[in-house]
Amino acid sequence: MVEIARRASHAGSWYTNNPTKLAEELEGWLNEADLDKSSDVRGVIAPHAGYSYSGRAAAYAFGNIDPTNIKRIFLLGPSHHYYTPKCALSSATVYKTPIGDLPIDLEVIEELKSTGKFETMNIRVDEAEHSMEMHLPYLAKVFEGHPVKVVPILVGAVNAENEALYGQLLAKYIDDESNFFSVSSDFCHWGSRFNYTYYEKKHGAIHESIEALDRMGMDIIETGDPDAFKQYLLEFDNTICGRHPISIFLHMVKNCSTKMKIRFLRYEQSSHCKSMRDSSVSYASAAAKVEP
Repeated sequence: MVEIARRASHAGSWYTNNPTKLAEELEGWLNEADLDKSSDVRGVIAPHAGYSYSGRAAAYAFGNIDPTNIKRIFLLGPSHHYYTPKCALSSATVYKTPIGDLPIDLEVIEELKSTGKFETMNIRVDEAEHSMEMHLPYLAKVFEGHPVKVVPILVGAVNAENEALYGQLLAKYIDDESNFFSVSSDFCHWGSRFNYTYYEKKHGAIHESIEALDRMGMDIIETGDPDAFKQYLLEFDNTICGRHPISIFLHMVKNCSTKMKIRFLRYEQSSHCKSMRDSSVSYASAAAKVEP
């Protein structure tokens, strides 16, 4: 088997490529979040911006993970540069990070390919995308010393019907407790540079209006209802870049036999917008936990 490695293409720009410094940063944020690890936590929603922006917020997702029984991580990230109406699978055999490499679960990749519903992305598309890569160092850190494989799924501009279809197709993997799900999304991208300036004065300053809008979306995600989330997006068009991965995950939760509850644990904004000239990106971290 020839190794096809996906390089850590954003190391050195979006986060440090110095292994010691990176490990220290991640450990620092995880310790600061100070969360109890639970084997009932089987999925997270976490941001994917540069670590100087969202690294601290992301710790509130990854810090919940108990790696003991997990053998496989499904990684769902939105596509920022490559257009596809489908989901795409990686053609790599290993994902590199400065603090340890994560092998791809080729068996599951083949299983998913055989459904005929996925395309395969080439390594250039894979390396250009940051949404999954920004989860990798955290995963490498949390799963240090635990042999784990990853199943990266790039989620394209998937319509509502196909969100449901992929959700149904992937739901069975939630029922295997050795599987974990890492869902990549930032929240509101606000400002004229994002072509999104929705503002409701009744909430106060612009940043408070953004937070109210994001929290409305977070509350709906917590209900686990993909249709309510779809309605919210249609109504407010909140620029949540991982809307499709989140929607697929909600359909998975709805269609599996395991009772899951999603809870948000952290919310931050890259800056506080006060005027229409400002811009910001929001970051929210959640854990999906098995309910008794």
